Amino acid sequence: MLARYLLGCLLMLGGVAVAADKPVKVFILAGQSNMEGKAKVSLFDTQAAMPDKKDLFTPYRHADKWAERDDVFVKFLDRKGNLTVGFGSPKCVGPELGFGWVVGDKYEEPVLLIKAAWGGRSLWRDFRSPSANFPPEAKLNKLLADMQKKTPTATLDDVKKPFGAAYRDMLTEVNAVLADVGAVFPELKDKKTELAGLVWFQGWNDMIDADATAEYAANLKHFINDVRKDLKAPKLPIVVGQMGVDGEKAGDNIKKFKAAQAEGAGDPAFKGNVALVKTDVLWDTDAEAVFKKGWRENVDEWNKVGSDYPYHYLGSAKNMLAMGKAFGEAMLELRGKKK
Repeated sequence: MLARYLLGCLLMLGGVAVAADKPVKVFILAGQSNMEGKAKVSLFDTQAAMPDKKDLFTPYRHADKWAERDDVFVKFLDRKGNLTVGFGSPKCVGPELGFGWVVGDKYEEPVLLIKAAWGGRSLWRDFRSPSANFPPEAKLNKLLADMQKKTPTATLDDVKKPFGAAYRDMLTEVNAVLADVGAVFPELKDKKTELAGLVWFQGWNDMIDADATAEYAANLKHFINDVRKDLKAPKLPIVVGQMGVDGEKAGDNIKKFKAAQAEGAGDPAFKGNVALVKTDVLWDTDAEAVFKKGWRENVDEWNKVGSDYPYHYLGSAKNMLAMGKAFGEAMLELRGKKK
C-alpha cells in the first residue's frame, strides 16, 4: 500500500491522471447472519499464532498485528473504518475481509464496502422486493389468524408491515452513504462514487420453510431486478453466495434450496452479470469433525478450529476467509477485472 501511495505521488507530479481522480468503487454486501459474519476474532488470533495455520493469515497481518487497509473502507450500520478484522457481528469477522482484500488489491482507486445485513431475515418476507408483491391473500389471512392468537387487536396492516422492511432498510443505508460519502469517511470527501456490485449471501430462514423455498427462485429474480431498478444500476454485477452448510453432504432440504438459488441466479436474462458461488466446496471439515465429536467435551480443541454452530459455518475463520475471497474473485470476473 505504501508503494502504491508513492507511485501515485510520482504520477501526480508528472501530470498524469491517477487513481485519486477515479470514482470510489462501492460494493454492497447484503444478507442475513452469515453475511454479518460469525467467525470470532479470537479464533483468528489463535490460528494466526499456530505454526500450521498462520500462513493463511499472513496477507492480513502487519508484523504481529492485524493490518488495516488505508484504501478499503467498511460501513456496517453503526460501525465504520478501514478494513481489518472485526467488521462482522460484534467481535467477529464476515466475508468482508476476504472480499475486500481481493477487490482492494485489484483496484488502484479506493474501495468502499457497505454492509446491509441482519440475522434471521428471509427473502420471502423481510427482503421481499416490490415486484414480488405480497403472498396470496389466503396466506396473509392465515398469518393474521396466528398473530391474533397472541395479539387479538392485530390487523392485516400489522401482518404486511414486515414484508420488504429489510429491503427498504438496505436501500436507505446505501443511499444515505452515497448521498454524502465524505460525511461518513472524511478521507473520501469530494470524491465521486461508482456503484460497482452487490453480493447477496442469505438463505437459512427460507430454507427451513417449504413455502419460502418454493418461492425462492422467483423472489431472487424479483430482488435482482428491483435492486437494480431502485439503485438506478441496470446491469449491476451481482454475486449470489449459494448455501453451503454441511458441505457437499448436505441433506435434502438444503439440496432443494440450493437448486432454487441456482435457478434464480441462473435466469438467462442475468447471463454475464450475475454469478452463483458455491460455498459447500469450502466447508471446513476439520471444524466439523471436532463439532460432531462434541465441542463441549473437547473445548480446547474446538477453540482452535471453530467458534459457532453449523448454520453459521461453524464460525470457521478458514471458511469465512475462503467465502469472502471466492465472492471477490467472482465479482472481479463479472467486472472483467480477473486475470
